[in-house]
Amino acid sequence: MIISPSILSADFAKLGEEVRSLETAGADWAHIDVMDGAFVPNITIGIPVIRSLRPYTKMPFDVHLMINEPLRYVGDFVKAGADIFCFHIEAESAPGKTIDAIAAAGAKPAIALKPGTPAEAVLPYINDLFMVLVMTVEPGFGGQSFMADMLPKIREIRKKAPDIRIQVDGGINAGTGRLCAEAGADVLVAGSYIFGAADRAAAIQSLKC
Repeated sequence: MIISPSILSADFAKLGEEVRSLETAGADWAHIDVMDGAFVPNITIGIPVIRSLRPYTKMPFDVHLMINEPLRYVGDFVKAGADIFCFHIEAESAPGKTIDAIAAAGAKPAIALKPGTPAEAVLPYINDLFMVLVMTVEPGFGGQSFMADMLPKIREIRKKAPDIRIQVDGGINAGTGRLCAEAGADVLVAGSYIFGAADRAAAIQSLKC
């Protein structure tokens, strides 16, 4: 199980140190949520922040773009340090062209699905993807409750694509993480569960089911 803590729950006043501490605590990737205030109602961080964080860790940057036009920014995010470029199937950019641009820029392409989007939406692109992200909350804000009715979607994608990475984001803790693993997920994103823990290393370890 790969653990990718979401820095959306970190202390932004010391973000570099927070990211570095994740690697020390045993995290595998750093999950970076980019929101534009249009595709989702919240606004978070962008390219300059990712660039400034890159020297703090060797962990892969797992960048989740909740923006309307991901294709427009592929090159800039990859240059800033994005290793995995995950965009939403519901965004305005053509998925095929976006996947091709990500691969050409040297990053790993991934597609995210909102809770209301069926697994079938990603299947035409599945062979060209490194990962599929199944959202188990509505994208835009941290700290939401896990939507257990998304578990069948994870199972369906795993059945159709046995070798792809399946990431789950939203309301993840030791209990819900176990449910996701049983359904076929092999990458877990957790924010408040890790950053709110007294012992972050123990919280990360509890997710490695």
